[in-house]
Amino acid sequence: MRNIKAIFKKQLKDTLKNPAVLIQFMIFPFIAFVMTWLMDFESMMDFEGMTEEMLAFAQENMQASMPNMTTMQATIFAGMGLIPIVAGIIAEDIEKKSLRFLQMAGVKPSSYLLGVGGVIFFVSFFSSIAFALIGGFTGQDFWIFTASMMSGVAASIVLGAAIGILTKNQQAATALSMPAAMILGFGPTMAQFNDTVARVLHVTYTQQLNVVTDYLTHGADVNLWQSFGIMWANVAVLGIFFAIAYRKKGLTE
Repeated sequence: MRNIKAIFKKQLKDTLKNPAVLIQFMIFPFIAFVMTWLMDFESMMDFEGMTEEMLAFAQENMQASMPNMTTMQATIFAGMGLIPIVAGIIAEDIEKKSLRFLQMAGVKPSSYLLGVGGVIFFVSFFSSIAFALIGGFTGQDFWIFTASMMSGVAASIVLGAAIGILTKNQQAATALSMPAAMILGFGPTMAQFNDTVARVLHVTYTQQLNVVTDYLTHGADVNLWQSFGIMWANVAVLGIFFAIAYRKKGLTE
């Protein structure tokens, strides 16, 4: 527990001192806010030549699509935004030999991951709350959305750590993490238009995050327990992979 606290405090200080990292937690909610604002129905009231029927139809469709803009950015944030950040942090520790020092000090893989990942998880919580508020989720839906977001965040943290542990420097970590991040971030959007993509990505946590948000925004017939189960199964599998890579790679660098 002491090791976790020490790593957490160190990583929190490093993160707060790095504007390039902090902006990643703000830019996606900001984009969601701007897109939602631009789609505000009231901005259409000044359009001339529109009948009441046309305005009513536009209002219904615009209001229905507003949460979609928020959930789309939320999925991209959970999938694409966090993986390179965590991979870069791990790769930096490898590059600076910090990981080797921690292992020689007896720091376990779980302690290291909880210390570093805990900071990203903590900061991401506020981003997830912002997404929920922008999307207009209230009551039970608010907490379901937040829980699904944090499940996706947890999976991305472990995946980013697993990728980072396999690299030798930050440049390599970025190159290796970006393809996975783009597939997981944009894949659910593509799955909305292609059933084959949806079936292939069904086992991924970002697709299940998208399934949960579809349930919240459209009332789709969804087994929430199954979706959350798949997301946390992703966390478990990736966590095992990280632990194996940590033990094999740490002391060789």
